[in-house]
Amino acid sequence: MFGRLGPTEIILILVVIILLFGAKKLPDMARSLGKSARILKSEAKAMKEDGKSSAPADPPKADDDQQPAQRIIQAAPGDVTSSRPVSEPTDTTKR
Repeated sequence: MFGRLGPTEIILILVVIILLFGAKKLPDMARSLGKSARILKSEAKAMKEDGKSSAPADPPKADDDQQPAQRIIQAAPGDVTSSRPVSEPTDTTKR
């Protein structure tokens, strides 16, 4: 349907992007995109490590009196925010 993009088409796309967003906003957009990618990567790594370390044979029994433990999310290098506690969503449905 669409052929391969040649150098002329790529240059035309870049010119349109610069005209739409302006040259001053492009570095900020790239910076925020990089920060989002770092956060996504660190979250995926944390979920993978969390899944490997806590894989019990029987799932723990949930008590209504017990509060869930807070997880700490490590910020990626270069992030403005530091590690922050995150509350886990609670299951409000009764089974």
